Amino acid sequence: MKNYRTAFIIVLVANLVLVGALTGFWWRSHHPVGTKTAVTPASNPVPQQEMSTSAVPPPPSTETPLSAIQLSPERLQSIDVKFGIVERKDLKDTIRTTGTVAIDERRLSYVQTRISGHIEKVFADATYQYVRKGQPLFTIHSPELVSAEREYLLAKQNAQSLSQSTVPGVASGVASLLESSRERLAQWDIPPQEIARLESTGQVGETLEIHSSVSGYIIERNALPNLMVQPDTRLYTVADLSTIWVLAQVFQNDLGRIKVSAPASLTVDSYPGRVFQGKVDFIYPDVDMTTRTARARLVFSNSRMTLTPGMFVNVSLEVDLGKQLAIPVSGVLQSGARQIVFVDRGNGYLEPRDVQLGPQAGEEYIVLKGLRAGERIVTSANFLIDSESQLQAAIGSYAAPPSGAPATEPKSSSTAQAAVQIDFSTEPQTPRKGANLYRVKLSATGGSPITGAQVSVRSYMAGMPEMGMAAMNVVTPLSEKGGGIYDGQTILESGGTWKVTITVLKSGAVLATKQLSLQAQGGM
Repeated sequence: MKNYRTAFIIVLVANLVLVGALTGFWWRSHHPVGTKTAVTPASNPVPQQEMSTSAVPPPPSTETPLSAIQLSPERLQSIDVKFGIVERKDLKDTIRTTGTVAIDERRLSYVQTRISGHIEKVFADATYQYVRKGQPLFTIHSPELVSAEREYLLAKQNAQSLSQSTVPGVASGVASLLESSRERLAQWDIPPQEIARLESTGQVGETLEIHSSVSGYIIERNALPNLMVQPDTRLYTVADLSTIWVLAQVFQNDLGRIKVSAPASLTVDSYPGRVFQGKVDFIYPDVDMTTRTARARLVFSNSRMTLTPGMFVNVSLEVDLGKQLAIPVSGVLQSGARQIVFVDRGNGYLEPRDVQLGPQAGEEYIVLKGLRAGERIVTSANFLIDSESQLQAAIGSYAAPPSGAPATEPKSSSTAQAAVQIDFSTEPQTPRKGANLYRVKLSATGGSPITGAQVSVRSYMAGMPEMGMAAMNVVTPLSEKGGGIYDGQTILESGGTWKVTITVLKSGAVLATKQLSLQAQGGM
């Protein structure tokens, strides 16, 4: 029994030692020696949201940085740089869209009778037949009309025979009866010439001839021989097409620019070279959910009946934008989400500047921010200047001069501008979406390799907003491999056509540039 007690005590002590050792190991692993816990004073607590936000670094910018550059007059001439002036002027824009010719609803007329009967003869017997005002359309036989005419003739006879009666009230009574019979015929819209015939002949007419009250084209005809008609029967629909409507489809983004009574014009493929002038009459207050367009109703004169309902036409709407600060479209470089203009500071010093643009008006952009009237900007060769500006920013070889014109000329000589042979190739031979190798071989006129140069290749693909794809701009610096050969890895994010610009610098001056197109395999 004593041996069991001794064994139990030994086991218990061993377990306590083991637990203590494990506790010490855990403590050392969670609290290393020499580590101090910083305590934030209670008077200046750091919010948890602020700490978590500051710990996450901001996403890197995907835009390629630009740097100001300075070009010699010879270089500006060689790349055909042209300049324009920022001006404040009256601008007009044109919204071009399509439309459909429609009937002017205010010039529609219906032909109906106010008496019941049946049609006997039909003169206007075809749709789209042109009828003039007063032209006979059909004849109708109406028992009601026959009875009314007999009553009128009887009232007239009684009025003539009793007009000299000495009995009080007789003469006035027959006169009143005659007047009521005449008003009844007038309310049935019996033509005055029919009443005159009735009075002159004294004979009841068996049929009544119905005439057109307007001039126009018959677009609907229900008048048929032997047809029984009632006062609510629509027999003809006549449209006056001397003035027509055009229903133009306008995108909702342009609705705020269109005003009622603004000038409008249209052209039709059927009449090449002819332009019809009209105006905006009404803008419908609804937008099509599928096409995101609204209808603008235009009014045009159509005296020669040239435009017919249902015709498809091309529409131009003039928009008066007032006095605005404007620059040529060719002076703007679209670089991804940025819009860049190169401002001439004098002596070949070109400064890239971000601008905010408004709508395009013809061949000009409205400037909302970034430029002042009278400034001089580059309006051609922007792509080449942008390439050199990106390269300057990439290699950091440009030091900006003080405000105003620079005091020194850049390093440029006839030797630097000598003819350089640039041979460009890729691996694989047909580039593809993804990783590719760019290789450039530089050689002088005599075939000797050019070494010690800084070579970069810019790959650019314009954006396609309708597909939700922004512009892509990749600058690839190449490393020298010896013997005038330079290469470097690049990533093409999409297949398709890329515009490639190769820029060669040496001793701080642009030695040569080359532009070409590259067709890459792979999808968007």
